Amino acid sequence: HVQLVESGGEPVQAGGSLRLSCEGSGYDKPNYCMGWYRQAPGKEREGVVSIYIGDGSTYYGDSVKGRFTVSQDNGKGTLYLQMNSLKPEDTALYYCAYDLGPIDLLSQTDFGYWGQGTQVTVS
Repeated sequence: HVQLVESGGEPVQAGGSLRLSCEGSGYDKPNYCMGWYRQAPGKEREGVVSIYIGDGSTYYGDSVKGRFTVSQDNGKGTLYLQMNSLKPEDTALYYCAYDLGPIDLLSQTDFGYWGQGTQVTVS
């Protein structure tokens, strides 16, 4: 049974940095995909980045390219999101997601497992 727990979200000033973590367990297949998504109040959930573990390929949303970087500690099963040059519009609840992949970042409904989210507030 896959479980995902996000952490690392907190208030931060514009221009600052944060690193989010997604601790996962229950992965039993080698070729899976993980993603970071975010949802701001009153807006639809949008894709931030996806990573296909099978070949390491990544896909970033246009709004975060060049500022955010995804990585994974395979030994711990933990997914990270390094966020730099944060802007107020990055304020959102950030979720990580998992499923067997590859999965297009735009196809968030293909992810069957989601964490509870961690709040990032940029002011």
